[in-house]
Amino acid sequence: MIKKKFLGILGPRGFVGSSIVRYCKKNKIQFVGITRKNNIKYKNFEFKFLINCAMPSKRYWAKKFPAKDYEETVKKTNFFLKHYTFKKIVQISSVSARVQLDTIYGKNKKKAENLVKKFNNFTIFRLASMYGKGLGKGVLIDLSRSSTVFLNKNSRYSFTQVDKIAEFIITRINQFKNKTVEIGCNDYLQLEDIKKKIGSKSKFRGEIDNQVLKYNKMNNFFGSSEDVFIFLKRTMHK
Repeated sequence: MIKKKFLGILGPRGFVGSSIVRYCKKNKIQFVGITRKNNIKYKNFEFKFLINCAMPSKRYWAKKFPAKDYEETVKKTNFFLKHYTFKKIVQISSVSARVQLDTIYGKNKKKAENLVKKFNNFTIFRLASMYGKGLGKGVLIDLSRSSTVFLNKNSRYSFTQVDKIAEFIITRINQFKNKTVEIGCNDYLQLEDIKKKIGSKSKFRGEIDNQVLKYNKMNNFFGSSEDVFIFLKRTMHK
């Protein structure tokens, strides 16, 4: 017997997935969180919307373990597409699928997107760097701890609050049909400028990595990347 559900969230414990879960709970939106432990159980369910937040977001891990990243990004996406029933698939991807196609991480994100595009009702949301509750790794954490940043100081990032991302995804889940949409702040910050402003002692070592979104008027919804300094101030005073 097929059981119908409104919303399935793949990867509900990850950074983006947990933010979507928080938004759904706060607004009393029915959902099912699908994890490694219970994913087989929900193969007999029919979802109106299936949101895939389950892909890894560790770019340097992907470089070190390319086969594992392919398994967790491309093969896992293919598994969900083949074995789950849904009216619409929402793929949470990365701007790296556009700006880092010379990397394992970017290539695999793009391959997963191409699998999703074979379905007749999808939306792909590409995200850049985010901050907020649950952030435990990445360039912002390194800067706040004065750790080495393995990037060039001139790298530019569009930093966006993750809860704003979650709100946008759920409230606009039906707005974009068969489209790839980059969402987040329209502006960006240079890493060297962040270091100076927060008084970090981090040293930079690496290549330029620009995680900047394409300009879109709707992205004014997310505010400014400079809001990240509020987050950093709280993080550094914990």
